[in-house]
Amino acid sequence: MKKQIIVVCGPTGIGKTGFAIKLAKLFSGEIVGADSMQVYKKMDIGTAKPDGDEQKAAVHHLIDIVDPDKVFDAGKYIKFADKAILDIYTKKRLPIVTGGTGLYIRALLYGLFQQRVSNADVISKLTRELKESGKDFLYTKLKKIDPDIAEKLHPNDTFRVINALEVYESTGTIKSEQLKKHAFKEDRYSCLKIGLYMSREKLYDRINKRVDLMMEQGFLNEVKELLKQGYSKELKSMQSIGYQHVCDFFSNVTDYEETIRLLKRDTRRFAKRQFTWFKKEKNIIWLKPDEIEKASQLVNTFLK
Repeated sequence: MKKQIIVVCGPTGIGKTGFAIKLAKLFSGEIVGADSMQVYKKMDIGTAKPDGDEQKAAVHHLIDIVDPDKVFDAGKYIKFADKAILDIYTKKRLPIVTGGTGLYIRALLYGLFQQRVSNADVISKLTRELKESGKDFLYTKLKKIDPDIAEKLHPNDTFRVINALEVYESTGTIKSEQLKKHAFKEDRYSCLKIGLYMSREKLYDRINKRVDLMMEQGFLNEVKELLKQGYSKELKSMQSIGYQHVCDFFSNVTDYEETIRLLKRDTRRFAKRQFTWFKKEKNIIWLKPDEIEKASQLVNTFLK
């Protein structure tokens, strides 16, 4: 029999961590993170990493496992997550996979297609274009070639933008078509998927308040310390939402007020893209963050 796991997914800022902790307490569970940024050490405030009290309330896996300058992708995520799930099962506890990185969750549940070797010459050419013409030039180029992939990416995510362009220029096939052909068909686990939702207005208000709280908690100092320790703003981890914005502030690209405005706007847009992703996923049961009793009933039925 395939191992049974629970997945709690949804957009940033909706309350996945608190929801998962409640389930973990009810069902002797442990949480396996599915967040592409919370894996990085020293990046706490900007990733909304579970705080000390939350990590005491439930055991968390896949948090603080790599340094910010290390490459981490869906393939590595599967290996770490599989090990964590096996460890949890060995203790006869329930794995609760929780996060908003849709690709990581999809890869864990259904597997990844065989990765080909990237074309170094094409990547070098695209990297030169980035330096000479800027990230907006590359993003516009991707929108014309592969609008489906471009919709899922932020223009600042130059690592993935270059990756998608390299796929097309090296193979002649757009990345979105390659993903469709693969279709992630293999079920690797028996899974109950719970997606969290709320009205857009309420979620956006929560996001705006969360950005304000991040600043109060010392997000500027967190980024300043990372830069001081030699972590370049060009790193994939430092190009993510929040960190890239603050790096622009320190580089005098934007003033403080504009930095906050753009960070709130781009986080809201990111949440919208996450919703779009998860709505296309199969077999997700959608609940509001306060419907923990309904979730408990679903988990009970699933485990039986």
